Amino acid sequence: MKSMLDSYFFTKYLEAGTDEAGRGCLAGPVTAAAVLLPDGFGNKLLNDSKLVSEKNRMLLRPIIQEQAISYAITHLDAPLIDEINILNASILAMQKSILKLNPLPLHVIVDGNRFKTIENISHSCIIKGDSKFMSIAAASILAKTYRDDYMNLIHEEFPMYNWKQNKGYPTKEHSEAIRKYGVTKYHRLTFRLLAEDSIT
Repeated sequence: MKSMLDSYFFTKYLEAGTDEAGRGCLAGPVTAAAVLLPDGFGNKLLNDSKLVSEKNRMLLRPIIQEQAISYAITHLDAPLIDEINILNASILAMQKSILKLNPLPLHVIVDGNRFKTIENISHSCIIKGDSKFMSIAAASILAKTYRDDYMNLIHEEFPMYNWKQNKGYPTKEHSEAIRKYGVTKYHRLTFRLLAEDSIT
């Protein structure tokens, strides 16, 4: 089952892909994944996680995990996001995931246009890379599904925000719950939590 995505960008040898999920949320972590796929990996379902149904994301996750040379996940929680800002937290989560890979990659392809070099590992930033390259798409699937699992778990602690459904994104329902119940330890206090809030 070959994918329509490309196998690699720079080198077929130990090139990892990395992506994050939850950057635009009001609550919960930013979650990153890094994936090192073997040469010849392919799956016709694989694509940017935003273009894949929840059912197919959950079908893909064990396939990616079983067939990857290595993969890693990192959650960074709201207090750290507030401390260093969401861009830096997103980059840090991807860096931490990459450094958990064994073996370390020779090159990393990053979804988006911003990254910071780590451990002298070369990298390439690719806009919409999660819909172009298999390793980034695989990372997007893992980041999305593991973050969803996290939000489902903390939903049980604060069910009034319905994070099981909205995953912490700024839906009307989520905003109304913040207005009614206030914020939690999982909310990003530096974010504009309500639409009528002034931007500071």
